[in-house]
Amino acid sequence: MKAIFALRQAVVSQLKKSTPANPSPVTRAVGKASQDDTIWQKIHRSRFVRIAHPPIMLGVTVVSLTGIVGYRFYNQPQLSVGTESPYTIYAPKDGSFVDERTTEEKRKEVRAGTIPRLQRDSELTAQLKQQRSQYLDSINQLRYLAGTFPYLDTNTLTLEQQHLLRSLDEGEWRLLESYLNNGEPLPTASPQLAKLQQLFDQQKTANSPETIGVLLADIRAARERYSRVSTRLAELKADRQITNNQIAALMLDVPTWQTTQQTIIQVHDRILTQGLPAGITAPLLGETLQLHLRNILPPQAHRVAEDSLKNLLGDKYNLTVDKEATKNLAEKAVLAMETVKVSAEKNSVIVRAGETITQEQFVLLDGYGLSQRQVNWQGLLHTAGLVGGALVIFCGVSRRIHRPLRRRDHILLCMLSISTPILFLLDPIYNNLPAISLLTSSFYGPTLAITQVVLVGGLSAFAMESIVWEYLLAGGAAALLAGMIASKLRSRDELALLGLGVGTTQGVVYLFTYLIINASAVTIIWYTALPSAIVYGLVGLAWSAMAIGVSPYLERLFDVVTPTRLVELSNPNCPLLQRLAKEAPGTFQHTLFVACLAESAARELRCNVELVRTGTLYHDIGKMHDPLGFIENQMGGPNKHDEINDPYVSVDIIKKHVSEGLVMARKYGLPQVVRDFIPEHQGQMLISYFYIQAKEAAERAGEPPVDEGEFRYAGPIPQSRETGIVMLADSCEAALRSLGEANPETAMAMVNRIFKARWRDNQLQDSGLKYEELPIIADVFVRVWQQFHHQRIAYPKAALDVQVTSPSTTRF
Repeated sequence: MKAIFALRQAVVSQLKKSTPANPSPVTRAVGKASQDDTIWQKIHRSRFVRIAHPPIMLGVTVVSLTGIVGYRFYNQPQLSVGTESPYTIYAPKDGSFVDERTTEEKRKEVRAGTIPRLQRDSELTAQLKQQRSQYLDSINQLRYLAGTFPYLDTNTLTLEQQHLLRSLDEGEWRLLESYLNNGEPLPTASPQLAKLQQLFDQQKTANSPETIGVLLADIRAARERYSRVSTRLAELKADRQITNNQIAALMLDVPTWQTTQQTIIQVHDRILTQGLPAGITAPLLGETLQLHLRNILPPQAHRVAEDSLKNLLGDKYNLTVDKEATKNLAEKAVLAMETVKVSAEKNSVIVRAGETITQEQFVLLDGYGLSQRQVNWQGLLHTAGLVGGALVIFCGVSRRIHRPLRRRDHILLCMLSISTPILFLLDPIYNNLPAISLLTSSFYGPTLAITQVVLVGGLSAFAMESIVWEYLLAGGAAALLAGMIASKLRSRDELALLGLGVGTTQGVVYLFTYLIINASAVTIIWYTALPSAIVYGLVGLAWSAMAIGVSPYLERLFDVVTPTRLVELSNPNCPLLQRLAKEAPGTFQHTLFVACLAESAARELRCNVELVRTGTLYHDIGKMHDPLGFIENQMGGPNKHDEINDPYVSVDIIKKHVSEGLVMARKYGLPQVVRDFIPEHQGQMLISYFYIQAKEAAERAGEPPVDEGEFRYAGPIPQSRETGIVMLADSCEAALRSLGEANPETAMAMVNRIFKARWRDNQLQDSGLKYEELPIIADVFVRVWQQFHHQRIAYPKAALDVQVTSPSTTRF
């Protein structure tokens, strides 16, 4: 045993000699940073800080939010509108005071009540005239196809009788012909045939058979012409492209139709010239048409013209609001309006004892300084309770869906939450709900962001004496959109598009909310609400741009990550990954395969794929401290550990890739959530190869049993599903590579053995992975392994031989 110990000491001394006597500035800097970090970590992890931080942070948050949300209770009048006066109060002197609240309400009424200025829209007018031309052309085309009407003398048959005969169903016409020619009786069920039977009985009595024959021949000719249009009429009716008005126009004779058509054009032009406003009711339009058509046309033509004009003008308009003129008119009316003032003479009664104080009386009391303004402690206590309840809800949601938040996370969330009520109190239009939602969603996920928006928005509404619903609801809607989507975006371009969506949503919701609140004056949106909606939409866009711009600074300051930051860190051109590829190429290739395994499993289990990819790429950067100490970098050369021949020294080299990796990660500014992959992917696993070596050597030397803890990683074990998946992928990578041409069943059996070993060793107990999910991960790993080891056809030997056909054409 003494010989083994002497050999171990010799090797250690040789390794020390190989270390440079004068470490480089980088090494010294890293060592100093590591020392400073150790001191900070000791303070950070001390028992006092762990115990004191939660109540202190909770108290600071409650006090801060209560102080802001309860701002109106600091100087609240005890004698306000709606309260009873405890005694009679007299005016101490003559005075006149502006009633700001009533003045603003009257200004809103003036803006809302301004009659809009209208203008005739030439484009709409041209469209209506074009529709009229198409309508009349369709009637003329149908009349042309139907032939001349009337086709008989109206003294013989009326217009109505002639139209009935030519449009009669073919079956009924045959029955009528059989009756006239052969005397066969007609069915009694048809009222039309009964009328026609009576008509022709009269004709038979008054005319000779020859005349009746000529009459029937004319009717047949008319029916033949009308049959050409009947098919077209059926098609137009089915497609709703023809109305009863157009069909009724076919029953007018040529002169009457010409007059009717001209009348329709003249009345239509007159109404469009006078202007047709939007929203005119059908009865009012009918009265207008009756006035224009009075005593011009015969009854049947009158009905055709009136119905046609109703069809052409119903629900149509050519008058639109002149926005600029109406807005100028409203502003002039507001400027012309005098401010509302309340006056009182000296010793006059302002309010009597027991009387409920009105707005006018409050203005006088407040103006004279008699409203008894003071701190409303009861209101502040209620506010503190409300804030405390909101924090309890937020903490409950956070614990349920998010890994434990750090102290710096608490500070960041507190700062973001406090900023919103402050801006609401300054001016609701500048509220930053979309910005804090976008940032919180990017840093901590959509659920926390939506929870924060709802709670902070509610507290901000409570903070305002008079809630401006259009700003609150519009800002909240835009914030919910940002919260739901921001965490899913992976590039700055996508975030920029989200900013446009946030601005648009904020402006549109503001517009509709304003319209609903001021429903009595619908037209105001076009000249008052629309410009304000555009401005508010631009404010939402500006807050989104500000959030995107400030995000990188918050990431560095509070050590948080966004999906965009993770995508940037996973770029192979990052300096640390370039070093890994150059200094430890075998480890880099190992990392890429582990990343493929872990990323596929994370996607299957709906974990954070970007975090898994980035964490996996950096999980073994510590191997750069001694690349040849790891077999993947030896490239078939001699194994360094065979030369060392001491399991204790070798295990120190292996374990050191975790500690050195953390030092490198801090030096290059990797976020904590990425640094966690370095120790957690190894957890507290046993380094079995060197442990068994040491155990066998101790048994041969008759020494006490080897301490297993010396051959385990320091940990911690995986604390999240993501690091747990990387541990499993890292454990399976070498085993899967060693299989070569094995079948999937063999690969699955090996993966399952590794998984069971990690589960039994309690390496996954804090990760959040369930035992039922292990088969899913195993299936994904084997599937990825199959994709890497797919079969390729063997090239024939002749295909690999280079044939030189002509030396003159060969170029080197």
